Amino acid sequence: MASCDFGEPCATGNSFFRPVTLPNQSSKYSSHRSVSGSIASKIMQKTSTSLPRVWREIQGSNNWENLMEPLNPLLQHEIIRYGEFITASYKAFNLNPSSKRYLNCKYARKNMLKEVGMMNSGYEVTRYVYTAPNINIPIHNAICRGCWIGYVAVSSDDKVKRLGRRDIVIVFRGTVTQPEWIANFMSSLTPANLDPLNSRPDVKVESGFLSLYTSEDSDSKFGVKNCREQLLSEVSQNINKYKGEEISITISGHSMGSSIALLLAYDIAELGLNMYSSSQKIPITVYSFGGPRVGNSGFKKRCEELGIKVLRIVNINDPITNLPGVIFNEKLKIRTSNH
Repeated sequence: MASCDFGEPCATGNSFFRPVTLPNQSSKYSSHRSVSGSIASKIMQKTSTSLPRVWREIQGSNNWENLMEPLNPLLQHEIIRYGEFITASYKAFNLNPSSKRYLNCKYARKNMLKEVGMMNSGYEVTRYVYTAPNINIPIHNAICRGCWIGYVAVSSDDKVKRLGRRDIVIVFRGTVTQPEWIANFMSSLTPANLDPLNSRPDVKVESGFLSLYTSEDSDSKFGVKNCREQLLSEVSQNINKYKGEEISITISGHSMGSSIALLLAYDIAELGLNMYSSSQKIPITVYSFGGPRVGNSGFKKRCEELGIKVLRIVNINDPITNLPGVIFNEKLKIRTSNH
């Protein structure tokens, strides 16, 4: 596991990773910071021929050894690219209370990436994802409990040639609604209990994040199952659809969304959904942007045993990233000033 801490500049005062900025909400939760698309496109022009050969290393197969300091251009591009998928989720989230699509995505699934300016992403959205935290705390507006939180997308045939594999990407936005903020600060540890064959009582996660991932809302206007069931079903379908191809599972989330991303990664791996055979498995990589800490040392250890790769990109001045739980390997750090 690797960690990139974005905040104070290096002692030299030089910042070699300035183009990366994280999605960020205003006090009204309606704005975001975009990642530099022009920088990303320039990097991609120089590196697109290399990625198919080294994509496993870029996705963390060797724990990003020799790729962090100095930052490898291919890795830089991929961090930016997966950050842009998160930016898209903020652009697409409908926060207009008078709209019929309030708390849903503004756009139809087939048009979403095009509408937010990512028509050339090379991915097709296959499912929208909804969540409803069971926080057991009175809230001002009960209608705000269930809402759209992200999406699943799959790379096109043409994009497969550029990436070197079929990429299943799952994207989660960050904290926006009141119930989500409350869930963020529910710091009590509880056993994950996601594997029906092995409860693993030593593997514990924060109760608020687990609620976001597993709770159902019978009154939800979206009429969907809990977040976990939606995701496992869609990931399994896509794995079966592209069976026989080189596949990667990439999960990208910001703030609260990065916590759900890590829970999903653990869940997929613990259930063995990413197994080709007894000896081969689909790699799972989490790009965690400004994420809170998710679980205890038992959770961290189990994720490492399962081979989940986590690249944690944080602003060291962001208090959310210090709450609660544990952090993955902090020995590898990239620092940059945040402007």
